[in-house]
Amino acid sequence: MTQESPRADLGELTDIEGVTRLLSVEGLSLIDVGCGAGDVARALAELGAVVLGVEPDPVQAQKNRSAEPVPNVTLVEAGAEALPADDRSVDGVLFFRSLHHVPRELMDKAFMEAARVLKPGGFVYVVEPGMEGSHYKMMRPFHDETEVRTLAQQALAKTADSLFEPVGKYVYMQHPRHESFEAMRKFFTAMSFNDIDREMIDVPEVRESFEAARCEDGYVFDQPTLVNFYRQPGES
Repeated sequence: MTQESPRADLGELTDIEGVTRLLSVEGLSLIDVGCGAGDVARALAELGAVVLGVEPDPVQAQKNRSAEPVPNVTLVEAGAEALPADDRSVDGVLFFRSLHHVPRELMDKAFMEAARVLKPGGFVYVVEPGMEGSHYKMMRPFHDETEVRTLAQQALAKTADSLFEPVGKYVYMQHPRHESFEAMRKFFTAMSFNDIDREMIDVPEVRESFEAARCEDGYVFDQPTLVNFYRQPGES
């Protein structure tokens, strides 16, 4: 088995800082796949992009439909395997921590859909959480994503690396923060796309890892964030 080449370290960045470090989105037509509540889609629009956010979770999608409209942002209910866009119609497709939520049997299809909708020379930008760091150690007892995160990396290596032209692989560090154990528990149990209840979180192992992250103004964790950046073959 071939060992993966080291990722270029970008330091400590927010997700939007990661995007702007690697490319400019001003004037581009983008799809944010698995957009959640649309926070990243709105931030991309503030940078001058026109963004279609697609969210497969019906509960979150209904909330999005009820939200206040934002210029240059459209939020719809759809899955990564069936993007509501014409062939060769968008400049970029972005996955912000959403690839590992795509069902395993649809991950390859998600990249084929991205290839279908991208203009020649367009880009695919995939952000995935790493499986190291204190934040994942804390959440793993009640929300172990090792299998699905591994599947996402395998799909990138198997399908995305063959469909697209790799531009680079990167890593940056983030520091998730929780004000208290109860605040952390509310954060995870509020996710409509995950079946996590309060009792699953409130166990000694989680309490111990959480307490180890105490600082003067809350609880701060480490979370490596992985980026795979690709281009659609052909001239833009």
